[in-house]
Amino acid sequence: MLSATDRELILATQAGLPLVPDPWGELGQRLGLPADEILARFQRMQQAGVIRRVAAVPDHYRLGYRFNGMTVWNVADEHIRELGQATGQLPFVSHCYRRPRHLPYWPYNLFAMVHGTSRNEVETKAQQIRELLGTACGEHTILYSSAILKKTGLRLRRT
Repeated sequence: MLSATDRELILATQAGLPLVPDPWGELGQRLGLPADEILARFQRMQQAGVIRRVAAVPDHYRLGYRFNGMTVWNVADEHIRELGQATGQLPFVSHCYRRPRHLPYWPYNLFAMVHGTSRNEVETKAQQIRELLGTACGEHTILYSSAILKKTGLRLRRT
């Protein structure tokens, strides 16, 4: 259960942290708390699993990355953990997941999202993943985004 103060902190930040040099101090002023307490509350909520992380989420479209490809791979099961972790650590992979196959229609079990300023850039990055996966990978393809979806996390309502 969230304390009233933690709930207010989530409400104050669910649209983003203040874009100022000291966001913890700014939040503290708004809520009447010291900056170190704001930070400690975020850390406790993260440790308790209430929030997953505090991170920057850039708008990649505004940065010029308008081509988005979900690369999907058929990776040998005995190598999926090791190669999935290696793929997820590539600097151009924004997220990477293991997913179940749905044979005979869907043989892919590793998904890795890449963004680029052109289709060619996405394909070049996919080729780098292909080289990393080596002989442990069978077939693969790239699924390109066709629409921009609004991405937001959980939103609390004021009561």
